Amino acid sequence: MQKITPFLWFTDDAEQAAEFYVSIFKGSKITSVNRYGEGGPLPKGTAMVVSFELEGQQFSALNGGKGPTFSEAISFSVSCETQQEVDHFWDKLSEGGKVQQCGWLKDRYGVSGQIIPTALPRLMSDPDHVKAQRVMMAMLQMVKIDIATLEKAYKG
Repeated sequence: MQKITPFLWFTDDAEQAAEFYVSIFKGSKITSVNRYGEGGPLPKGTAMVVSFELEGQQFSALNGGKGPTFSEAISFSVSCETQQEVDHFWDKLSEGGKVQQCGWLKDRYGVSGQIIPTALPRLMSDPDHVKAQRVMMAMLQMVKIDIATLEKAYKG
């Protein structure tokens, strides 16, 4: 069993959010849905807690009614090996949301994420500081991260 599980507070669309995430990540599934009964803060039958798994990582989503909102203070970083993966996750997660600079986005539910190719930290940590700086400067000009542009900057 996973020791720490991210627990996300939604107003009333936790089940829809879980279904959305599960549809994007391969090998993912909703593992359980507990529903409100009579006298709850939301109508009877509304999902209360939705447990789901994304690529082996367990999450819980609560329909807690009005309450805290998501901010960039907590975000999910999605590591991508290829540009095809970057494009897939970027396109799916940003649909209905908001794109931001440097690979950041907010999805339609307000959850922040970073779609990061594994090439980015590798190139930015090169011992040749001039190469690493060129990669950093290229990345700062991007919204969605483009691996070919990073590699071109790296080579100079």
